[in-house]
Amino acid sequence: MTRPLPITLDRASPVPLYFQVAQQIESMIDRGELPPGSRLDNELQLADQTGLSRPTMRQAIQYLVDKGLLVRKRGVGTQVVHGRVKRRVELSSLYDDLAHANQRPSTVVLVCEVVPADDDVAVTLRLPPGTEIVHLERVRYTRDEPLAIMENWLPVGLADLTPERLERHGLYELLRAAGVHMRVASQRIGARAATATEAKLLHERRGAPLLTMTRTTYDDSGRAIEHGSHVYRPTLYSFEIALVER
Repeated sequence: MTRPLPITLDRASPVPLYFQVAQQIESMIDRGELPPGSRLDNELQLADQTGLSRPTMRQAIQYLVDKGLLVRKRGVGTQVVHGRVKRRVELSSLYDDLAHANQRPSTVVLVCEVVPADDDVAVTLRLPPGTEIVHLERVRYTRDEPLAIMENWLPVGLADLTPERLERHGLYELLRAAGVHMRVASQRIGARAATATEAKLLHERRGAPLLTMTRTTYDDSGRAIEHGSHVYRPTLYSFEIALVER
């Protein structure tokens, strides 16, 4: 079953009409109003609903197909697929961002252990080498699709971190609930090829490109409280950065 889409057009705007349509459909997908699997009316019906020409509507749909938000299937029509998660580069957790975007986050905890810090992690967390730290590794899902593998290291005693709690809550949520005040972080974004293990966990082929993000977070006293190394599927995930002219 399909339903008319609440699309409004500003014909006096310099923004092309096809792009106005595409933006509104994309917003409906991002808000969860058009969940994965939703079918759209055919181009002729959509054109009639909006008062646009069929070529204009075809251009809007093709724009969303090219972005990976829609797919055309013979005998089925146009359907919504998993939208890419857009994450602003700010001090927030992936779990929080997915929950706010109605992406139904879930987590599989692979590792939750206390181990001696190796030299690199010890330097990053400003601890003596060999100091016991918490080591976490999790796979984050969005709408039952694997999205990211997240590895984190934290000083012992910051919060009660158990596999059960980490499956139900984001790491930053648990830290905040324990009274940890995260103030600033240094972050680096990059890309590399997937290892065999990563490819299996993320349902990708070995060597597929992955986005990477490493982050070290500090509290309001300047203490390093968390270091993370994450990889993301670029077909489902992107970072957004706002640039301001000085």
